[in-house]
Amino acid sequence: MGENNAFLSKEIAKENKKLCSSSLKAIDTDLAKAEKAIDQLIQSDPQLRRLFDLVTSVPGVGKITATQVIICTNEFKNIDTAKKFACYSGVAPFKKESGMYKGKTMVSNMANKKVKMLLHLSALVAIRYNQEIKDYYRRKVTEGKKNKMSVINADRNKLILRIFAGVNRDREYEKNYAKLVA
Repeated sequence: MGENNAFLSKEIAKENKKLCSSSLKAIDTDLAKAEKAIDQLIQSDPQLRRLFDLVTSVPGVGKITATQVIICTNEFKNIDTAKKFACYSGVAPFKKESGMYKGKTMVSNMANKKVKMLLHLSALVAIRYNQEIKDYYRRKVTEGKKNKMSVINADRNKLILRIFAGVNRDREYEKNYAKLVA
């Protein structure tokens, strides 16, 4: 509501805030009820709860992103590989080429924008709080070969790969994973 203060007089802005406050409270109440219902649904189904725990074990992936990933993949039944989900969410780059023409590599604009936005926010959180991804981001940006958005896109892809690795192996994300050599 504060954005109107620069355009409206103080009296009109105050009246506007007064008129809209009950609607905003009702929306907040409805959102809280919806979130509670989603949480109860996840907790009531053991398979759904297990998938939710696996997805949220990846650093940077929160409750909302995990819920959206589980919904979009139909509990990882319809989209079962990281590559398919990266294409679906608009993270996978495609080369623009035809015959002799070699264009730039770009991501598809026919992606699920909501999932892409949630993955973007998760990548920003991971860059900020996950040391491994933070180091990767800094290294790639300082190399100067890639701009920041393409590096964030690579971080989104890393999150997708980690989510699907955990779900396909039925294991939570391990920060210090050591591969067993037989």
